[in-house]
Amino acid sequence: QVQLVQSGGGLVQAGGSLRLSCAASGRTFSSYAMGWFRQAPGKEREFVAGIHWNGGRTYYADSVKGRFTISRDITQNTVYLQMNSLKPEDTAVYHCAARGGLVAIDSDRYDYWGQGTQVTVSS
Repeated sequence: QVQLVQSGGGLVQAGGSLRLSCAASGRTFSSYAMGWFRQAPGKEREFVAGIHWNGGRTYYADSVKGRFTISRDITQNTVYLQMNSLKPEDTAVYHCAARGGLVAIDSDRYDYWGQGTQVTVSS
C-alpha cells in the first residue's frame, strides 16, 4: 500500500524559508511523478511544483518559480519542497501527491496523497 507521509511546515515571517518533506513507501516509484499542491481557505487546490522520480525533471507554477525548489532523494524515497522568500499569499495547506507517469498540474490525476501540512506566512 502506497503511503506518503509529510513533515515540515509551520509558521514563518515573510521572507523566511521552510522545507517540506514527503516520504514515500509501498512500491517502487521509478516510473512515478510527484507533485506538491496547496489549498488556501476559500480557494481551489493549485499545483505548486512537480518532479519526475526518474530523471528529476522539475516543473513549477509561475507564482513560485525562482523561490521554491522541488527535489528528490532516491535513496530515502523522499521528495522535498524548499520554500524561500515566502510571502503571506503562500499561506495554505500543502499536500504532496504521486501518480504513475508524467507530472500533471490537475490534482484529479494523482492517485496518492499525503496528509497535508499547514504553512503560515505572517506579514
